[in-house]
Amino acid sequence: MPKDLAIVGLGYVGLPLAQEAILAGLSVIGFDVNQAVVDGLNSGTSHVDDLSDADVAAMVTQGFRATTDEAELANASNVVICVPTPLSEDGGPDLGPVRSATATVARNLAPGMLVVLESTTYPGTTEELLLPALEAGGLQVGKDIYLAFSPERVDPGNPVYGIKNTPKVVGGITPACTQRVTDFYSRFIDTVVVARGTREAETAKLLENTYRHINIALVNEMARFCHELNIDLWDVIRLASTKPFGFQAFYPGPGVGGHCIPIDPNYLSHNVRSRLGYPFRFVELAQEINATMPSYVAHRAQNILNDAELATKGATVLLLGVTYKPNIADQRESPAVDLAKALLDLGAEVSFHDPHVQRWSAKGHIIPRAEDLTADVATADLVILVQNHREYDVDGLAEQSRRFFDTRGCATSAKAIAL
Repeated sequence: MPKDLAIVGLGYVGLPLAQEAILAGLSVIGFDVNQAVVDGLNSGTSHVDDLSDADVAAMVTQGFRATTDEAELANASNVVICVPTPLSEDGGPDLGPVRSATATVARNLAPGMLVVLESTTYPGTTEELLLPALEAGGLQVGKDIYLAFSPERVDPGNPVYGIKNTPKVVGGITPACTQRVTDFYSRFIDTVVVARGTREAETAKLLENTYRHINIALVNEMARFCHELNIDLWDVIRLASTKPFGFQAFYPGPGVGGHCIPIDPNYLSHNVRSRLGYPFRFVELAQEINATMPSYVAHRAQNILNDAELATKGATVLLLGVTYKPNIADQRESPAVDLAKALLDLGAEVSFHDPHVQRWSAKGHIIPRAEDLTADVATADLVILVQNHREYDVDGLAEQSRRFFDTRGCATSAKAIAL
């Protein structure tokens, strides 16, 4: 039976996209190579933060079905590729999943089909990788089939902006491709923004996250020298934020995490080095600063214990919140992992608590979970707030603790030690 949309890759990007399209009345199927994910979705079980089991069950009731049978893609008018692009060993994007997904789509192309890549990657990927792969079978892009890039802008856990009300950037290989992709997304997204082409659309996503990456690095470096100079950086940011123009607040923390900030700027930096032969110095410096924040936090923790005449070796340290952002279960690239490893290397006995995580490990070390938060906070030699989930009464926890290190600037208790 013909479908309006087939989504390749049913993770944090693909599944919310499927939901929004279904809510707008489109018929949708989802393809994934993971049989467990497919079986779970078809039984009404979600594996991403932004969709509940009830949401997925409702999608199934409305006709959504997940499959591992690639032949079903041929029945879709539009195919959107939403597979991950992790970093490779040389710091560039690992395009293995994109290549595999493209080959899968190419085997099942049908005349008139629109193919869209949403996976974040370096500028030129759509034109250099997808275009020849899709045209190899004889169908011509812009005439027989259509090809475009549209960067995903999913922000897991964001209560305000989702798929529908976040402007959608689109860029096609040809003007006909751009018109086709614009018409497609306009069916279920409020605002579609047209790029000059695929390279501009690809680079826009990298600029968005590079901007955040560099500004986070700025305040992380300021956090270090403000501590040494006895300056309250959190108050400095509060004061600067009163300026109604020319300033946007960013905040320091124990490092950066997630599926975008620690990864996407490296695509741009790697692309500049490999194609032009010189470094993108802002990005590389920002990466250096942000990557060293977990070890800096561990060093600060060591100093806090030393000031209390306690050795780090054998000290009990409780980490609160190990996800990469608050109020979700997503642990991708969480700085808590490197922080825990740094503390373990210093000899600390590390435990964790997170209302969204039941089991957790760091670099091969299984970290015990604090099951009685109140008791464990009260008995730990040091409590470190790594992620501020809404479930935490931060000031209350600080008051109950022996020592409380706040890396998120959330506590007002006099007992809390700020980053």
